Amino acid sequence: MKPEPHIIRNLILTVLSKNKNQSFRPKDLAKRLNIRDQKAYLIFQKQLSELVAEGHLAKVSGGKIQFQDRMPHLQTGTLSVHPQGFGFVTIEGIEEDIYIPQGLLGYAIDGDTVKISLFAPNRRSSRRQEGRVEEVVSRKRTQTVGTLIEDEEDGLRYVRPQDPRLLSDVLISPKDPTDAQDGDVVLISMERFNQHLGVFEGKVLQRIGKSDDPTVQVLSLALSRDIRANFPLSVIAAAEAIPLEIPESEQVRRLDLRQKRVFTIDPSDAKDFDDALHIEQLDDDRFEVGVHIADVSYYVQPHSTLDNEASLRATSVYLVDRVIPMLPEKLSNGVCSLRPNEDKLTFSVLFNINKRGELQSYKIIETIIHSKQRFTYEEAQAILEGTDPTHPFAPDVSLAWNIAAHLRNDRFRNGSVRFNRPEVKVKLADDGTPLEVYAKIMKEANWLIEEWMLLANKVVAIHINHAFKQVPPFIYRTHDAPNAERMVQLAEYLKLFGYVMPHTGGNIRAEDLNAMMAQVHGKPQALLIEDAALRAMSKAKYTVENIGHYGLGFPFYSHFTSPIRRYPDLIAHRLLKRYAIPNATLPDEDQLRAACLHCSTKEKEAEEAERESVRLKQAAYMLQHVGSEYDGVISGVTNFGIYVTLTELLVEGMIPLRDLDDDFYDYDEKRYCLTGRRHRKTFRIGEPIRVLVAKADVDSRKIDLALVGSVTSSAKSKGRLHKS
Repeated sequence: MKPEPHIIRNLILTVLSKNKNQSFRPKDLAKRLNIRDQKAYLIFQKQLSELVAEGHLAKVSGGKIQFQDRMPHLQTGTLSVHPQGFGFVTIEGIEEDIYIPQGLLGYAIDGDTVKISLFAPNRRSSRRQEGRVEEVVSRKRTQTVGTLIEDEEDGLRYVRPQDPRLLSDVLISPKDPTDAQDGDVVLISMERFNQHLGVFEGKVLQRIGKSDDPTVQVLSLALSRDIRANFPLSVIAAAEAIPLEIPESEQVRRLDLRQKRVFTIDPSDAKDFDDALHIEQLDDDRFEVGVHIADVSYYVQPHSTLDNEASLRATSVYLVDRVIPMLPEKLSNGVCSLRPNEDKLTFSVLFNINKRGELQSYKIIETIIHSKQRFTYEEAQAILEGTDPTHPFAPDVSLAWNIAAHLRNDRFRNGSVRFNRPEVKVKLADDGTPLEVYAKIMKEANWLIEEWMLLANKVVAIHINHAFKQVPPFIYRTHDAPNAERMVQLAEYLKLFGYVMPHTGGNIRAEDLNAMMAQVHGKPQALLIEDAALRAMSKAKYTVENIGHYGLGFPFYSHFTSPIRRYPDLIAHRLLKRYAIPNATLPDEDQLRAACLHCSTKEKEAEEAERESVRLKQAAYMLQHVGSEYDGVISGVTNFGIYVTLTELLVEGMIPLRDLDDDFYDYDEKRYCLTGRRHRKTFRIGEPIRVLVAKADVDSRKIDLALVGSVTSSAKSKGRLHKS
């Protein structure tokens, strides 16, 4: 647990910023920081010199050092920390995040609400606005997950967090009673910050299991990202108290659709069925289509025990080997789930629509249904492909898709952005060992459900904005237009692949973006270009202010169709029911805005956990295939290596530059390529490449690759880099 340079840098800045009117001799400051040994003192001196050179500290009379207070005005925002030690602070009302250089984080950790001072960017860095953390307003994290380490030499116990954004270890008191042993994964508290060592101190709250257990690895990953895995006993008790029977009074009150030919289409392993459909022909060119959504709002009342827990979670989390639900299983997989051959309470949107997908009218109404058929996506796809034509529901599925196909074509014609990126899936053994990694391709059965859900979500938002004299407060799913500067950068990036993206000062039409996606579809670089386009886009979020949804091309859009797994949908259901009552009281708009922000944040956390759980299993799979060869595409070129995405598996690894020992390589950051000085061999982004798996590390999720045919060894001289 020796202090690292960035920790000493943090300590210097933190102590001096807290004593802005005082100056210190270097030796006195080192003593105050408890820096005793010679090695630590040399690091201290180097950091001190760098901070003076960068202007964060100033030399005053007598050789003393003083904090350089550049800008007293402070801004408040949320800190996101990068594993390499720098961070970004998101401030409401400021479009671009503030960059916090390494060593200027103070005592702050990832997720904290902080106050920062702003200063001009360092000349060696980009033009991005920079800042320094001056104060921690509130901690987001009070717990984390990591591996317990017992250092016999120092006589210390500490935990190394699994979340790489937590930069320091957590000291565990020798007096802390625990049955956890060295190497175990544990849940710990983070109680106080030890200023002298630059680390937190805490206690072991729970032993999770052995670090090499595949199921423990995924669970600990989720817990390390503040995902609530277990329900409190009071929440489970509240769920268990809900009766399975639907009261007669509720059956009578609702529109009874139990005789309709209702069916569901979901993944084969799904249990939480949010949505169901029925379609019925009314005349030659008129159809009734019902989109039926589980009526969670009937069972989960505002401010109840169940509601409080659901609002904290805000979303279900779909990890690679399990689902961590927003609602207890009694509700998510039982009472609320639209299982076949059971009466269920639903909130429905009934469409009157023609065969070309032109909406004539709609009705939003509380209903009761009885699903007659549960399809997996594969079963529904078999009907659409004609391999199961005699199925009793084949006409229903085919007719629903015929109209949905028109909706889909019209949507893209009217401005929806088309992305074709496949989803990475991992097939697991019972013990959690990965058996297969593959790309899941969306087909017509997926699109069928997608289009009807999109239409329901759109119509609900239209209803709120057109059915009332004054638009009441509501929760919208919004997606802002892309930042013009990012679009210019995207257009420049595409030139590397020989593509021209038409734009006017960074304003890109959706049809031009779609034309580009169609042009690259099926090409080796398609995945890279789609990823670049997605990164250039704004992020969808929940807001009270309706600004429309750029990606879908919808001026009005909300989330209504998944209340079992998304809290914003539950909010939308409640508001729709409230506004159906004449002279209804309006909700507090500030509270609704806060709920939107919370749900957007929790959604982002869940997505990160889901992605990391897949990456973990990808690394575990590649560990089984060290030495195997794969075709790939160069997905990135940096001054330290070449990133390669394996074409078949969609797994990304890196060829370290140090292993390119056949030449001296110049890095061209503008053209994203490496060029050998002697042999002029180039490695350029987007080019196909053949590699073998050299190494895989599950803990870090890093995969090292090597060129097929090359001999790489850490004992040999390494490729050298000269930046051009």
